[in-house]
Amino acid sequence: MGIKKHQAIRSLEKDERKRPRDLDGLISELKDENPVARRWAARDLGQYAEAAPILIDHIKQEKDGSVREAILTSLTRIKSPIVVAGLAECLRSEDAALRNDAIDAIKNLPQEMVMPIISNMLSDSNPDIRIFAINILESIQHPDLEKWLIEIISKDSYVNVCATAVDLLAEVGTEAAISALKNLKERFLDEPFIAFSVDMALRRIQRTNYE
Repeated sequence: MGIKKHQAIRSLEKDERKRPRDLDGLISELKDENPVARRWAARDLGQYAEAAPILIDHIKQEKDGSVREAILTSLTRIKSPIVVAGLAECLRSEDAALRNDAIDAIKNLPQEMVMPIISNMLSDSNPDIRIFAINILESIQHPDLEKWLIEIISKDSYVNVCATAVDLLAEVGTEAAISALKNLKERFLDEPFIAFSVDMALRRIQRTNYE
């Protein structure tokens, strides 16, 4: 039964790809009831930069994991500012899986496209968006990373945002971050987790400098 099922799926995939593969045909196929058809359409739309807004809109409602993965692959292949902005908008979704997928996809886009969006995210009124921005920064090797993290823990009033920044500072921080870390600990005296995280970051920074 397993072999027959596999053969049937391969045959179905072959049949689906016999449909028109131009932009309009692929967009139409993206609405097909069959997830195999949608997956191939999503995959083939990666060759059309103008398909980015359509793929972004579709991923917000797509429930099939394989189709969603194909959409993300195509979006990272297109890699345009529209893609970055669309994926950043997905971070406001109630769908946790979509948010995580969007973060991973943004991490794989060119740094020069991502940084303007990250800058806006770090000043967003929603603290969750600011946390997501820090999570994305973790994968970006930027010379100003420590400077941004110091600014966050010096100014942000939301404890979880600061805690996320401290965790990253523990990995990339230098002596330049010590003063800001100590001030953060004083600012959140009633938050034991901040004290624990700051102390750990300070130990790592001091150990690194000593070595």
